[in-house]
Amino acid sequence: MLMKTSDHSKQAGAGAAHSSSTPAARPLEFLSFTLGDEEYGIDIQKVQELRGYDAVTRIANAPEFIKGVVNLRGIIVPIIDMRIKFALGQPSYDQFTVVIVLNIGGRVVGMVVDSVSDVITLSADQIKPAPEMGSTLDTDYLIGLGTLEERMLILVDIDRLMSSDEMGLVEKIAA
Repeated sequence: MLMKTSDHSKQAGAGAAHSSSTPAARPLEFLSFTLGDEEYGIDIQKVQELRGYDAVTRIANAPEFIKGVVNLRGIIVPIIDMRIKFALGQPSYDQFTVVIVLNIGGRVVGMVVDSVSDVITLSADQIKPAPEMGSTLDTDYLIGLGTLEERMLILVDIDRLMSSDEMGLVEKIAA
């Protein structure tokens, strides 16, 4: 399902919905995780499993944000460090570091985050469009901002991010 990058309000309701009947009415579930001081959310339906961070096999000439690969029950899985990808400082790996294993378009990819919080259900009216920041911030990969009481989640369009030309990890998802 490809959408125009400037139409964030439609992405919020349609990004995770699979039915053609009023997707905005259906609450959406996001796995919340932290990178630095910020809290992010991704569509829970894309999450295959959560794992602790293990040593990876480094791949020569890979971009810095691709930490390497791991063998996950016979499947070679690329591991992306989101703190490096989003330029959020030097990553540190401890007992709280988590690898979110994603299944996107039939491709399995691991995503390293500082920690995972919980699963949050948001209604369409709790999801606000990402602010236009000009060229200082690339909002192409954002669904919007989710608000829940005092919390604000940066909702990442994980399909679009992983299928971007820069990442090159998942084939572009056809319309």
